Amino acid sequence: MVATVTAAVGREAREDCAPGPSEDEGGRCSVSWVTASEDRRSSRGLDSTPSRNSRDCTMPGVSHSGPSASSTETGTPCARKKVHFGSIHDAVRAGDVKQLSEIVERGASINEVDVLHKFTPLHWAAHSGSLECLHWLLWHGADIMQATIRGWTAAHIAAIRGQDACMQALILNGANLAAQDDRGCTPLHLAATHGHSFTLQIMLRSGVDPSVTDKREWKPVHYAAFHGRLGCLQLLVKWGCGIEDVDYNGNLPVHLAAMEGHLHCFKFLLSRMTSATQALKAFNDNGENVLDLAQRFFKQNILQFIQGAEYERSDPKDQETLAFPGHVAAFMGDLEMLKTLVEDGVININERDNHGSTPMHKAAGQGHIECLQWIIKMGADSNITNKAGEKPSDVAKRFAHLAAVKLLEGLQKYDIDDENEIDENDMKFFIRHGVEGSTDAKDDLYLNESDKTDARRR
Repeated sequence: MVATVTAAVGREAREDCAPGPSEDEGGRCSVSWVTASEDRRSSRGLDSTPSRNSRDCTMPGVSHSGPSASSTETGTPCARKKVHFGSIHDAVRAGDVKQLSEIVERGASINEVDVLHKFTPLHWAAHSGSLECLHWLLWHGADIMQATIRGWTAAHIAAIRGQDACMQALILNGANLAAQDDRGCTPLHLAATHGHSFTLQIMLRSGVDPSVTDKREWKPVHYAAFHGRLGCLQLLVKWGCGIEDVDYNGNLPVHLAAMEGHLHCFKFLLSRMTSATQALKAFNDNGENVLDLAQRFFKQNILQFIQGAEYERSDPKDQETLAFPGHVAAFMGDLEMLKTLVEDGVININERDNHGSTPMHKAAGQGHIECLQWIIKMGADSNITNKAGEKPSDVAKRFAHLAAVKLLEGLQKYDIDDENEIDENDMKFFIRHGVEGSTDAKDDLYLNESDKTDARRR
């Protein structure tokens, strides 16, 4: 009787689990060895023959609780597929160190160049962020200076892709960050172009010279301005890169930001230049200033900003110094002179110049916080508008003086809270106030605690 019941259960199980394409004739699932291309095809849903094993091989009386493919892959080892890579480049792209080692042991060259991209395995490791493979390749003598047909080394690729950990490993293993590609670009130029602030910071900390020019005499700051990478631009200026150097056409970085319509970079550059007025008037070798370039390339945001700036000349040489000494003192940040003029009754705290600006407008335009705090304490009106229709807070926004914006906006909408310091890389602050933020997230510039721990482990 027991034998009969056992045979019946066995027949039922075999009927429920009929042999499918991935089974042998005994009903047992066999491990499938497929090539990388076949596995990619099936993962995209191009395999026209679904596995009956993944659909039908279940224990009698137990229903599926989720997608059949994933439950089979995790629940039954018989349906798992081991991907077999046909080349060393495929293994590196997938980050499979074991197969990388096996392929090299079978005789593949560690510096083998692929047919299509002319990349070596080290290039692919930097491209895909396969850090373990990159370490293995460097340990086994991969050529760190081998270049592609465009002159890119592995460091160039890591800079383009923003692979921070790979860049750090390459630097520690002697990568030449001054190497130039066929256009004269170093990894610094490429990181600035693609907006990878943290990768850029890693290279700057290594001591590389950020003033190297390419064949067009562009420095990394020119690339950051042209492509609108505010975070990279701020970082480069912080590290002492000059923003008043011209390229082979006589273009300043501010010219490049204007022709591409990157208003946030344009404002930042103007605020950091020796004379904003002179920067607006400066001509390149074609006889064009920023206004001409903005008109030629139809950049309306730049045009509107420049037209507004015409009402608010920030250079004290353009002001009637004798007629408005308080405005000059506020512009220069000379608090003692401003106090003397107001307390002695020489000027009124809300006095307006020929453009309708008050001393508060002048201090806001230059970001002089101490002057602004004293002017506010003296009861100055922060709602007065100049001839351009701007309040002091609007002028501070225009020149990207964030602390001044918070101070002045706090008088109208927000509580002045010293605990909430403004971060120049906080995109939410820019968006809230209608000012463009950095193209790079704050997380790109600073590591959190878990990332620091992982970095120490590496």
